[in-house]
Amino acid sequence: MFLRRLQSLAICHPPKHICKSSTLSAAYIQLPKDCRLGIHANINCFTKTATTAKVSMTINHLMFSSESPTEEIDNSTYESVCEETLDSLCERFEDIIESTVVLKSADVTFGDGVLTVKLGKFGTYVINRQSPNRQIWLSSPTSGPKRYDFVRSRNGWVYRHDNRTLHSLLQEEISAIVNNTIDLSSCAYSGDCK
Repeated sequence: MFLRRLQSLAICHPPKHICKSSTLSAAYIQLPKDCRLGIHANINCFTKTATTAKVSMTINHLMFSSESPTEEIDNSTYESVCEETLDSLCERFEDIIESTVVLKSADVTFGDGVLTVKLGKFGTYVINRQSPNRQIWLSSPTSGPKRYDFVRSRNGWVYRHDNRTLHSLLQEEISAIVNNTIDLSSCAYSGDCK
């Protein structure tokens, strides 16, 4: 009941806040009445008497958000946005590889919603469509795995834990690999990548 109450709160505009692996013991949490709270928690113990209820849980992830979630786009829109995103990234990675000496042995493949960018000694990036979740997943040899949601207001794919776009992260990591500034802002749905 407590967790359901937390999950049923509405949307507001608080500052972004992330809290990982902290413990919460409370019967209620006071938030602005129009605030949406995204929470993933493991309930460690639940006790209830005739007059009181107490929940003790470990919060794995707590996030306030005013962004529109991916779930608000329909499947056909998701599929077309996702396909355009991956296709434009594929083309851009091919251009980067062709023009960069340090990546001459690199390889890019794209098919069935999976973009694989093999950068030799620098590792392999896998960027793939996750239709059931309406997300794009990234596996990076530098920063590890991430799951991106499409946010219409930013016209891009956003990782909710740090509020960065897919394109800005890739731009930063690939720039470091090639020791030169790489620009991905011209790619489809690059969001606020600069």
